[in-house]
Amino acid sequence: MFTTQQFNVFTQDGLDARMAGIRSEIQPLFHRIYEEVGPQLEADVGVPLYLHVAKHARRTVNPPKDTWMAIGHDKRGYKKHPHFQVGLFDDRVFIWLAFIYEMPNKEVIGRRLMTIDFKSEFPDFHIAGDHMKKDAFLVEESSAESIEAITERFATVKKADFLIGRQLPADASILQNEAAFLALVEDTFSRLMPIYRDLVL
Repeated sequence: MFTTQQFNVFTQDGLDARMAGIRSEIQPLFHRIYEEVGPQLEADVGVPLYLHVAKHARRTVNPPKDTWMAIGHDKRGYKKHPHFQVGLFDDRVFIWLAFIYEMPNKEVIGRRLMTIDFKSEFPDFHIAGDHMKKDAFLVEESSAESIEAITERFATVKKADFLIGRQLPADASILQNEAAFLALVEDTFSRLMPIYRDLVL
């Protein structure tokens, strides 16, 4: 499903060249992923969902270091709501349930996230606190205190994010197996569905 062509897009110098690569090499893949996982995800959520492909429209000079697709319930946009993501940097693919800093009710959602026992429910998942950076940590290798700190930071710091899901290195064999990768995406979203439903519906 993923090849070196997609990851090599991020070696292109200049905004125009990299965006051309994103549009030609990566965005068609996002649409294919959505065609496969979107209907089941929508059925699980129980409300219409919409695909949003990152446009990077705010960039005028610096080329993006990553790109993504987002799936959410608001046709007009996704950034102000919890949403599902699939995307990639130059060396990894990520599959997230994302809560980013533009959400208007961050403190309320952050406090609710702090009540979840991530250690017991999602030991094999990754958590991150900044959607613009690669930094993420595996839940089973982290302390409950460090996880609580990142959820509290999301609740109290204006620019903080909270993302939970999976990260896969670019050379992971599953990325070359379309059926297996799509099954992993569906499994990731299914396991995170209770959180999404609780905080959105």
